[in-house]
Amino acid sequence: MTTMAPESDVRRHELAAFLRSRRERITPEQVGLPRGARRRTPGLRREEVAHLAAVGVTWYTWLEQAREIQVSPQVLDAIARALLLDRSERSHLFSLAEAADPAPNADCPTATPALRTLMEQLDPIPACIMNSRYDILAYNRTYGRLHRDLDALDPADRNSLWLAFCDEEWRASVVEIREASRLMAAKFRASMAGHLAEPAWKALVKRLETESPEFREVWAKHEIVDQGGRAKHIRNRHVGLMHLEHTNLWLGPSSGPRLVTYVPIDADSRERLERLYALAPVAA
Repeated sequence: MTTMAPESDVRRHELAAFLRSRRERITPEQVGLPRGARRRTPGLRREEVAHLAAVGVTWYTWLEQAREIQVSPQVLDAIARALLLDRSERSHLFSLAEAADPAPNADCPTATPALRTLMEQLDPIPACIMNSRYDILAYNRTYGRLHRDLDALDPADRNSLWLAFCDEEWRASVVEIREASRLMAAKFRASMAGHLAEPAWKALVKRLETESPEFREVWAKHEIVDQGGRAKHIRNRHVGLMHLEHTNLWLGPSSGPRLVTYVPIDADSRERLERLYALAPVAA
């Protein structure tokens, strides 16, 4: 006869494993800490996470050891920020802890004021911060008008995979949209391997399958493609055709958040990006 562990035990062990995995993926440099000598632990040490979250080292160690301790939503919020969790990871953390998130719509910690300033300085080169689920977390003035008016969209619809399959204005801007959307779906499937149990990922797939026959067809093929940049032709309805080099600059592990840029390949494309930047309204 097999004895099943209580659900609370399973949740604590899942939470402990999740915290360890996220701690081990972050380098000290990402959170402004010196690397120091003789570092054997991958990523951050437990005491470093405790310091960043302003909690006791022993308490945080017990949390990673799946001890039966009480965790407040405010402490979970501090840990989520210390571990640079994106929105889907943050949601997963609070779900495992069976706690209500005190800031469910908080900006992803990777979209820091410094990164937002960097994106502004890159104008008229389009740039955005995107997570592995293709949520567009932040963007500069030119990117906000590159494919369509992003400001006019509900934030829940600012997901480039959704837009590539379901938004006609976005689709019209991408030359060879069927091939581009197929590759996006294959990259998304590769990223989803680490998020199979997360509700936000499953909800996006279900929404796409419901709304897009093209996505259903592509998704059924189970194609996998690594993340990577490529040249793209984008036809903006205001300034015309542009030839741009798409590049991902990773802000953490390769499957995590990234700064996405579109650098003009030729002089005509550069001039058209400058015109687009001039046409885009200045943020209030």
